[in-house]
Amino acid sequence: MLAVETGADAIGMIFAPSVRRITEGAAKHIADELPPFITPVGVFVNPSRDEIARARSIFPDLVVQLHGDESPSYVSSIDGRVIKTIHVDPGAADPAALERAANEHPRAILLFDSAVGGLSGGTGMPFPWKAVAPVARQRQIIVAGGLTPETVAQCIQTVRPYGVDVRSGVESGGRKDRDKMRAFVRAVKDVDAA
Repeated sequence: MLAVETGADAIGMIFAPSVRRITEGAAKHIADELPPFITPVGVFVNPSRDEIARARSIFPDLVVQLHGDESPSYVSSIDGRVIKTIHVDPGAADPAALERAANEHPRAILLFDSAVGGLSGGTGMPFPWKAVAPVARQRQIIVAGGLTPETVAQCIQTVRPYGVDVRSGVESGGRKDRDKMRAFVRAVKDVDAA
């Protein structure tokens, strides 16, 4: 598990339909090897309760990350820790609208991610981070969208989020790059220590 080796605090696994969707066998292998104190996060898009239950049968402490258009009542009904993604238009990041969207999910940790061209994440595009800084002063948020080893420190200094989430910013040729992952984690830890 490259994420663990490079010092990440959590690992994300895509359980939603995607070319990156994890197989049950791979999930079980990760569960067997996952060290204590590393948080497993399952990414879902409009999941059924059965889908979540199947993933939690492998990872009992799984944090459920909802990346679709799940209703506030559905999000609130999920047991355990839940991350709800709020999609941010990089060209129209309205802080007041983002705060209203955040208030719809009072018990969830919020993940703000760029929405570009109808895609709900994984675009590699940043949004204006200062738009979510007011929400970060009130509750736990995670920032995603276009973060790289070179930009993550500025994001953290601007927002002071609970966490950051990265995918394409630590990849080369569509695969995780050990050096980029190490540099990303180092940049996060360095700015946290400052």
